[in-house]
Amino acid sequence: MQVTRLNHTRYRVSDLERTIKFYKDVLGLQEVRRHKSPRGSELVFLKAPQSEELIEICCFPASGPVHVQPDLTHLGFEIESLEEFGRHLAAQGLKYSDGPTLRPDGGGFAFIDAPEGYEIELIEVSQSKELA
Repeated sequence: MQVTRLNHTRYRVSDLERTIKFYKDVLGLQEVRRHKSPRGSELVFLKAPQSEELIEICCFPASGPVHVQPDLTHLGFEIESLEEFGRHLAAQGLKYSDGPTLRPDGGGFAFIDAPEGYEIELIEVSQSKELA
């Protein structure tokens, strides 16, 4: 017996609404559903427009404040253009926290920090890999 597919990944946060606003307004994720778990966690499920896997954002104040260690984990999203996304960030008063790092094949990556300190990697896939 084996697992069949990834369903979701969970990130716990202290400020649920601030985090959801970031994921929706900055990254363009869609809110799929929201509910309270039997133990009292507030849960919001999000997804990228072209993905089936979900991201579960959880707020459970009874467990104490969230402290994200540097370089512990990150979410990686594909984007069409690092340059265009950089302009999108600037329009919102944000900037890349690391990068962009461009590769000779035309692709590259950069990072931004979500409100709770989780890293978000943005990946521009090279055109040559898309055509291969």
